[in-house]
Amino acid sequence: MTEGVVVVGAGVVGLTTGVVLAEAGVDVRVVSDREPGATTSAAAGAMWDPYLVRPAALVERWSRTTLAVLSESSAVPGTGIRLAEGTHESRTPCELPFWAPLVDARLCASDELRPGFVMGWRYRAPVVDMPRYLAYLGRRLEAAGGRITLHHYDGLDEAVRDSGRVLVNCTGTGAGSFVPDPLVEAVRGQLVVVENPGIDEFWCDDTPGDVPLAYIYPHTDTVVLGGTAEPGVWDTDPDEDAARAIVRRCVDVEPRLAGARVREHRVGLRPTRPEIRFEVEHRGDTTVVHNYGHGGGGLTLSWGCGRETAHLVLRALGLMP
Repeated sequence: MTEGVVVVGAGVVGLTTGVVLAEAGVDVRVVSDREPGATTSAAAGAMWDPYLVRPAALVERWSRTTLAVLSESSAVPGTGIRLAEGTHESRTPCELPFWAPLVDARLCASDELRPGFVMGWRYRAPVVDMPRYLAYLGRRLEAAGGRITLHHYDGLDEAVRDSGRVLVNCTGTGAGSFVPDPLVEAVRGQLVVVENPGIDEFWCDDTPGDVPLAYIYPHTDTVVLGGTAEPGVWDTDPDEDAARAIVRRCVDVEPRLAGARVREHRVGLRPTRPEIRFEVEHRGDTTVVHNYGHGGGGLTLSWGCGRETAHLVLRALGLMP
């Protein structure tokens, strides 16, 4: 093992970065004031889907890498990942997203569309049970010699004093006060987890414009129904009216969900920023690698940005040219 590196943040980006570093032989501490299962990442739906995140060049590169890793990992028992087929559909004509070629998306035939939708695209991608997946990453981190430490840092200066030669900042929405960074904004997301009545395909309303979110992400015995996107709202308590509206929107397109027993309500704060902050800063003798602002794409970008972050760390430690 080489000398210790501190990764601040135990969401999917911080944990993945910690795993990559630990498996490269670096002594890693992932420090967070919350367990992974209590982070925003644990509240996600979730599936591979670039959402609320820029710049496009980074997003495409990191999404491509993560898609390959998640797809391969779906064959590993206990990851919470499965490859599923499904559709994104729109109530108005629109262009396919930039990432459509990455998953070989094809236009839907008219008989594949839900009532009220005029176009859509069908593809296959990883759907991830985030609580299970975060637990898997935690086990993988520990197996490689890394560890998770629960601690609250008052700010970046305190974290730098506690670190070795390198600190990695994966604090998500916390970066607003931790750095501090006034460009960080929370976009509140709420979803409802219900028992699965036999659904195995995902579905998402991708109508352009200011329309309520609606998506259906099936797991083995549950289905995640979403959602909301409320900029500037930091409240993490579930809203009963919002939950009822989420269920109603999803039942309208998938009647089998009517009457499904609610298992859980989840609320998370997507860490949005005009662009991801991915850069190196020097604080005295410590190299700080900032890696935050992933919006609704933390899972989708995690392995791509984790590997590139690890590359910067290894260079700072003199282990790579």
